[in-house]
Amino acid sequence: MGISEIAPPGMAPPAARYAHATLSSDTSRTLRTSGVVPIAPDGTVPGDIGEQARAVWRNLGLLLAEADMSLVDVASIVTYVVAGPALADDLAAVMAVRDEVFAEHRAASTLVTVPALARPEWRVEISLVACR
Repeated sequence: MGISEIAPPGMAPPAARYAHATLSSDTSRTLRTSGVVPIAPDGTVPGDIGEQARAVWRNLGLLLAEADMSLVDVASIVTYVVAGPALADDLAAVMAVRDEVFAEHRAASTLVTVPALARPEWRVEISLVACR
């Protein structure tokens, strides 16, 4: 019951700490978020991309809680990161926050670099699907 990772034999493991696929079984509720951005409750946006990722995950946590769900209910995520001069470092920071937030849980995960987001100060945006 719930979400399980699909890892078929004969397929190389994922390139980082995520699942190639997840299977949701015996679930009755699904939460789909829009792209969630790094705006703090006071309306500010952190300058550091790692702190932006933390702000996004905080906001996602609030949405999950409001839906009576938690991170273990997350089946998949899509992360958008603005490509800049320090792209490798930015990706590492965003992925480190994801890994910290999820701990042992693994969701299907797609990471896309983009030239820009809707506001120039936003450097990361994440959407997710959760099932319970």
